[in-house]
Amino acid sequence: MKRYLYLLISAFITLTILSCSVEERTVKIQLAETSDVHGAFYDYDFRNGKIQHSSLSRVSQYLKETRNELGDNLLYLENGDILQGQPEVYYFNYMDTAKVHQVAKMLNYLKCDAAAVGNHDIETGHAVYDKFYSQCNHPVLGANIIDSKTGKPYFQPYTIIERSGIKIAIIGMITPAVPKWLPEILWDGLEFQDMVECAKIWIPEVKKEKPDLIVGLLHSGSDSRNETAEGEVLEDASFVIPEKVAGFDVIFYGHDHKNFLEEIIDPEGKTVYCINPDNEAEFLSLIHVTFQLKNGKVVSKEIKPELKDMKDYPIDTDFEKEFAPQKQQSIDFINRKIGKLTKTLYAKEAFIGPCDFLSLIHQLQMDITGAPISITAPLSLNAVIPAGDLTVGDMFNLYRFENYLYTMSLTGQEIKDELEMSYASWTNLMKSANDDLLLLNKDASDDQHLGFKNFYFNFDTAAGINYTVDVTKPEGEKVKIISLTDGTPFNLNKRYNVAINSYRGNGGGDLLTKGAGLTKQEILKRIVNSTDKDLRYYLIKHIEEKKTITPPHMSNWKFIPESWTIPAGKKNLEELFK
Repeated sequence: MKRYLYLLISAFITLTILSCSVEERTVKIQLAETSDVHGAFYDYDFRNGKIQHSSLSRVSQYLKETRNELGDNLLYLENGDILQGQPEVYYFNYMDTAKVHQVAKMLNYLKCDAAAVGNHDIETGHAVYDKFYSQCNHPVLGANIIDSKTGKPYFQPYTIIERSGIKIAIIGMITPAVPKWLPEILWDGLEFQDMVECAKIWIPEVKKEKPDLIVGLLHSGSDSRNETAEGEVLEDASFVIPEKVAGFDVIFYGHDHKNFLEEIIDPEGKTVYCINPDNEAEFLSLIHVTFQLKNGKVVSKEIKPELKDMKDYPIDTDFEKEFAPQKQQSIDFINRKIGKLTKTLYAKEAFIGPCDFLSLIHQLQMDITGAPISITAPLSLNAVIPAGDLTVGDMFNLYRFENYLYTMSLTGQEIKDELEMSYASWTNLMKSANDDLLLLNKDASDDQHLGFKNFYFNFDTAAGINYTVDVTKPEGEKVKIISLTDGTPFNLNKRYNVAINSYRGNGGGDLLTKGAGLTKQEILKRIVNSTDKDLRYYLIKHIEEKKTITPPHMSNWKFIPESWTIPAGKKNLEELFK
């Protein structure tokens, strides 16, 4: 009996020891992502001099409050296109370059844990982004940005972050369509690998690290149909990657300026959460993960995604105070007077006919290059530049992007075909006077095309030639070029020098490839010369020299039949800008 009691007690003690040795605990991790901030650092729109209700300052307040709760178990990830947009970031890219870049200071202040590279970051050029990223205290990721000399990633392909015994792997990639949009001088020495193929390379490598969570930080949109002109790679592959490559738990993405949440089933049947926070810090992408551990090993995890609206979130007054001097520098920069404008310019008029807003850009492009023909599109949807003193800030409404200015050699037929595709992309095929003139998407939820079916920054018009656009005719038959504006006959077989921005000149929008029928290789051969700085720089210099600017009233083209197009255009503008 005593022996039996002894054995029973020994067994109880052994079971107690064993049960005590099985450590069980719960760990909560939160990941927060911004993407496409585009210089929205404060609640202030530098371009228009007014308050806005989304900013990195609000994100800073959220991070501060959440870190008070979670400590280092909150990870902040930045997903690219932060170095372009508002005049402030332009100032610190190109004007005040002696110090640590203001945006690097901001990301360090926010304790960024990892960042991906965006196409507009590459747009700033090696001198800017190489220095900028060297000043950041966090890993900079770009697994598919390849150094052409070494064949290896130019940036770090992935990083492993450990928090409370949890291993988190983050793989960063960029849309590979960069060469389609930007002149090679900006990405010299780099190649951009297909994202799906890149993921197939790095997921096995990452798995060797035995992470508990694998995250994609992808500066690429979700619409897999949007291919590059030659169909070699996908511009927007953020949904295609988890569909074709197993291993990801979460995909943070951006680039296409949509707040969006989607669940994708990967090849092994696992749910992958894909989340996009829109642009200008309007939303914050959040991933809440609860891990269950036994003896230090993860036995289960629960993932909950959330899109958090930042517009009603308070600003971080400490953040605002920290960067107040830089903010004032930027305000002084954009308020600098560069000349006078004799009449008010309205960007919206560009969609229904020749307008002073685009005429000014056309004239400046021809003056700067000496080319007899200019091609450009409205880069602002509804900007207004009032008559009176012109400031540096006005130039960011006149011309939003850091494009270079090319002179290209194009045949008359190629110019016509480029315009045919352009007008077909933004005008309806009218069959009666009651039809719309403009090709609209009347879905109010569409915040990507802003009321149009296609991107308005691809709606090219031309100056230097007289032509009509018959909206009752299909693509290929719409545009009739009558002559050069000096009365010289226009020859479809002759080559003309054309002033055109580098985005279009590299194939952006496909108007020179699918429209004019040129290959990527042929496009590069047609570049006669290029400015060595962005077009806005030359616009500012040109206006400073002229002092007073009177936009030329160009009436070199028109929609026909006018009895239909004039009232239809007026009606459509009222719908778009009500």
